[in-house]
Amino acid sequence: MMGDRRVAVVTGGAGAIGGAIVAALQNSGHRTVVFDRGGDEDGGIAVDLSSESSARDAASRVLEREGRVDVFVHCAGAFDQAAVADITVDTFRHVQAVNVESTFWLTQEFSPGMAERGFGRIILITSNTVFDPPDPVLLPYITSKAAQIGQMRVLARTLGSSKISVSAVAPGLTDTPGARTVNSDEQFADVVGRQALARPLVPEDTAAAVAFLASDGGEALTGQVLVVDGGNVMN
Repeated sequence: MMGDRRVAVVTGGAGAIGGAIVAALQNSGHRTVVFDRGGDEDGGIAVDLSSESSARDAASRVLEREGRVDVFVHCAGAFDQAAVADITVDTFRHVQAVNVESTFWLTQEFSPGMAERGFGRIILITSNTVFDPPDPVLLPYITSKAAQIGQMRVLARTLGSSKISVSAVAPGLTDTPGARTVNSDEQFADVVGRQALARPLVPEDTAAAVAFLASDGGEALTGQVLVVDGGNVMN
């Protein structure tokens, strides 16, 4: 029955990787709700994840409408770039708010219901750049992604007794329209040349990992980072 299906919220679900995650979760039987800046034509909710009030309001709206959230995937991300000497406090704080603080706000809203039902999945989309930083202009972004990993591990310890698993997926450079606007063909070729898997990564690679972590079989992978980068970073 429709009411028995698990509900998954995906932030950034209107983007290439987020959209692939939504499709993978739908294919595995979830009802999905997209949180994105512009909302979504299929019942998504518009939200500004740099704003605590906007994030909490979106959470309240989905809980009122759907009655539950079983899976929370944080795929949205601010990607502001600047040379180290040019990074402003406002830029740095904006990236942390969208990528890190909103995780905390939404977890506070969704985790009590997960605990009450005895099932929950919180999955953060971080980045393999944490392990091998490519460019100093990404300092605010990489800092936020490293913070997500620490946040994920603490939440895994905190929420595990309530049968809530918390994990992260760290994609490598993925062939999306957005990535193509900031990376040349030569840069893509260079990254693929350093991978064990000799092909560009696609959004479905990340989505497959998320779908597994969201499943019953992914429960014991709590507190872990799955690096989905074709064997570029190995640790």
